[in-house]
Amino acid sequence: MSTTHEPEAEAAEAEAPQTDASGAAAPDEAEANEAAAGRRWRWPYGARRTAAVAAIVLLLLGGGGFDYAAHRLTDPAATDNRALTDTEATNRVVGDVSNALGKIFAYTPEDTGSTERAARDLLDGAAADQYQALFGQIRQRVAEQQLTLTTRVVRAGVVRLTADHARLLVFLDQTAQRKGAAATSAAAQLSVTARLDGDHWRITDLKAR
Repeated sequence: MSTTHEPEAEAAEAEAPQTDASGAAAPDEAEANEAAAGRRWRWPYGARRTAAVAAIVLLLLGGGGFDYAAHRLTDPAATDNRALTDTEATNRVVGDVSNALGKIFAYTPEDTGSTERAARDLLDGAAADQYQALFGQIRQRVAEQQLTLTTRVVRAGVVRLTADHARLLVFLDQTAQRKGAAATSAAAQLSVTARLDGDHWRITDLKAR
């Protein structure tokens, strides 16, 4: 006796999520969902204790994403936004701001002076005042606990750019290490405002997002 197949029923069965007797998602699906959630930008729990001390300047700067930037760039009010038309100027402000962040959020136990000098050169306005106050609080801790911090910009986007002002969203990777201990890494996101001062951009405002 010949049998017939019902393709639609088989397709529906193939596409249905695998569940256990309680109707909950099967382990493979649950694990996949957890893995996807883990890929979001966040401070890793295991890195918080060391990194929170080493990167306290960054964390205390107050508190989004590139979706926000995309919204701003499609807003009708953004017609005078040079970030949409001037590639050279956009690349220049991204380069200056990325370079500045790499310098002001980096130090070693032997040399916090270079960090402070960089901050005086590269920061202005509210950013400079807030940074100096906060860095003053951790300068001694860096030496006592033998802390080293390095920061790398992994992605930066210009939200708005005029002839002498810019707003950016920046993603950072930070690595903190206490002498004799394993290094810990953490991710951060900043909203940055910058002003053109002569031939380079200086950061005037910083906010953690």
